[in-house]
Amino acid sequence: MRQPFLIFLLSSCLMTVQAQSVETSTPMVGAPVVTPEGERARIAGERARLEAGYAAENTQCYRKFQVTNCLEEVKVRRREAMADLRRQEISLNEQDRRAKAAEQLQKTEDKVSPAKQQAEADRRAAAVRDFESRLDREKQGKLDRQIKQSGEKAKGDASARRVTDAQDKAAARAGKQAAAAEEAKKFAARQVKAKERQDRNEREMLSRSKPGANPLPVPP
Repeated sequence: MRQPFLIFLLSSCLMTVQAQSVETSTPMVGAPVVTPEGERARIAGERARLEAGYAAENTQCYRKFQVTNCLEEVKVRRREAMADLRRQEISLNEQDRRAKAAEQLQKTEDKVSPAKQQAEADRRAAAVRDFESRLDREKQGKLDRQIKQSGEKAKGDASARRVTDAQDKAAARAGKQAAAAEEAKKFAARQVKAKERQDRNEREMLSRSKPGANPLPVPP
């Protein structure tokens, strides 16, 4: 009973958010104009829809044999989807900041002389270039770290494989040595038994080859 109620509740939230998104959009002939408010509402609606779907999937996982694996798969997909929505929100926030900064700069330009406007425009362009350069450096740094981590992981895996191979070879050598020692032990035991048989046969042959004692003389 809880699963249908949960899906109904999340679906209701999604419909409410979608309705707000439609209200915040500016109606125009043809394609609707995408506004920051509309985008935020869309992201919120998408998040609610995904949460409802993952909640339902989590519930289904408890009906399966491998519950832990199922829950982990749902968790991974949810994390990736939510991270994508978060990136969209960050991008939207960055666009808002840029738009507000541009608006403020425009107001300032309207109040200053052409020379100052040019200087301000140059400063703004330099700031934009610096910001974009900083973003590029951060992206490159992140990429370098990922490459380094991948390389370290590959080295670790290779080292682990070498250790495992060495252990396997050592175990194989130990097995061969143990087998050889056992075989040598058996061979020595066979040699001892053969020597014992040979000694026994020689004693028997010597015993048979001895002459019999002379009979006593017959009394007159």
